[in-house]
Amino acid sequence: MFLVFLGAPGAGKGTQAAIISQKLGLAHIASGDLFREAVAKGAELGKTVKAYMDKGVLVPDKVTIQLVSERLNEPDCKSGCIFDGFPRTIEQAKALDEMLASRNAAIDKAVYIKVPQKELLKRLGGRWICRVCQTPYHEITSPPKVPGKCDKCGGKLYQRSDDTEETIKERLRVYFEQTTPLLDYYKAADKLVTVNGELGIEEVAEEIISGLRLKSVEPK
Repeated sequence: MFLVFLGAPGAGKGTQAAIISQKLGLAHIASGDLFREAVAKGAELGKTVKAYMDKGVLVPDKVTIQLVSERLNEPDCKSGCIFDGFPRTIEQAKALDEMLASRNAAIDKAVYIKVPQKELLKRLGGRWICRVCQTPYHEITSPPKVPGKCDKCGGKLYQRSDDTEETIKERLRVYFEQTTPLLDYYKAADKLVTVNGELGIEEVAEEIISGLRLKSVEPK
């Protein structure tokens, strides 16, 4: 089974992708992880990725697609995987379809975790991130055991400078501008599953599992 997880920043997409990948025994391919791994390896492609990340701009489709294609060749992806943070554009979605078709596979479902903008602003405003391993925390919904310290590696937590309300609103505007065509793309293919991202973490996971067995699931 090959799945795409869609959701705005703060929707819990990464959390749900991790949970569902374990429940279904699927590889979890997160674009952010691919970027960091490429940079860490230091190869030519990694240097290219780092150059864009250092500028604070999106890594071009061509580079992202190449990284995903290489990751798909690894053994743990043979039986399926969950794409988290990819595709972000129609061009990436079409490239992904071609990649899978060359492997005699296809996207089974695109799961959209829907959360209202007001709730997204609330979630993103309280977000803290580990400087070392980039693990995210939230002062309300998922605080660290020790204030200011990462549970996983002990690294110092920080709040991104672009997590102001106005900047967050702009990030969300750009995200929805990019994603709306993707939702239409997968809906037209009868592959879109929409779940209510305002529910608790386990409840959202249950809705996703349910939605994968049914034609579609609408938010409650």
